[in-house]
Amino acid sequence: MNRKIALTLLITASTTAAIAGPIEEQIRFRQSAYSFAAWNVGKIKSQVVDHPETFNKDAVAAAANAIAAVANSGLGALYGEGTDQGVGWKQTRLKPEFFQKKEEVTVAANTFNVAANELAKVAATGDVNAIKTQFGKVGESCKGCHDLIRIKE
Repeated sequence: MNRKIALTLLITASTTAAIAGPIEEQIRFRQSAYSFAAWNVGKIKSQVVDHPETFNKDAVAAAANAIAAVANSGLGALYGEGTDQGVGWKQTRLKPEFFQKKEEVTVAANTFNVAANELAKVAATGDVNAIKTQFGKVGESCKGCHDLIRIKE
């Protein structure tokens, strides 16, 4: 039985690594996804926090949907063994401890997914105060993960 489990895990890990690609590619895709999410976070922040007089419901909803799409895209596959070392578009900032904190990382990732999906729902309503509140929760989820597994620049 243990041999079957070990074999299954090995096959799963190999398949995930093969799908995700080489280390540098995983890092580049990961960096690109987070840059895209950050760009959309900036759009919402500008219209909801910094300059609420520029609020555009459709633009904010589109940005929130983009963030949710990143959150739900399966980014976990881009954290293969060895991706704490290497260069994508720039040097990775993934802490080596990432691989020892899988349970904590899973909780952080799920928190981000839930917050991002809720932001997309709330943004569709156009309620600026509700969007601002949920946007803060997304920011908290991002910070929680950054504090856990990201090397500060």
